[in-house]
Amino acid sequence: MSSLNWYVLRAISGQEKKVKLYLENEIIRQKLDEQIPQVLIPSEKVYEMRNGKKRVRERSFFPGYILIQANLEHGEASHTIQTIPGVLGFLGSSDGAMASKKPIPLRQSEVNRILGTVDEVNGSEVKLETPYIVGESVKVMDGPFSGFTGTVEEVFEEKKKLNVMVKIFGRNTPVELNYIQVEKIQ
Repeated sequence: MSSLNWYVLRAISGQEKKVKLYLENEIIRQKLDEQIPQVLIPSEKVYEMRNGKKRVRERSFFPGYILIQANLEHGEASHTIQTIPGVLGFLGSSDGAMASKKPIPLRQSEVNRILGTVDEVNGSEVKLETPYIVGESVKVMDGPFSGFTGTVEEVFEEKKKLNVMVKIFGRNTPVELNYIQVEKIQ
């Protein structure tokens, strides 16, 4: 059990979730949960506005890579991992004629940093993917000024708020709004 290490698995970009699902199913089917206890896709949740609706989606920190905790001394575990559709191999091992070369495990400090970032993101609020810039035109999507358009005057990134100059009854009026209450005008 002491030979469990974290490795980086290369996968076809965009198929990380599919590879993870296949891998988890194979681990259960072959009863390899002792040799491969964890499979992770380091990702973060981001807000985005689409057609006036706020959506949350997951974005991968490292597209094309999957973290896997495994005991590769167990030959069956290594073979199972590498025969999953969409898996290109381990990071740190040579492909081709030197394919038998053992993959290099991540250092514990690297694992802590990556997992710490994942935990930090899961524990904190979701990031907004599209920050705003001064002078940009926006449409108010939510709140008492819904439907009005205005110009960004100030951006308070740490508070995720904007000062927007909105024309109300023919007069410019400054309004403080949250990022998620406005949408960029294309």
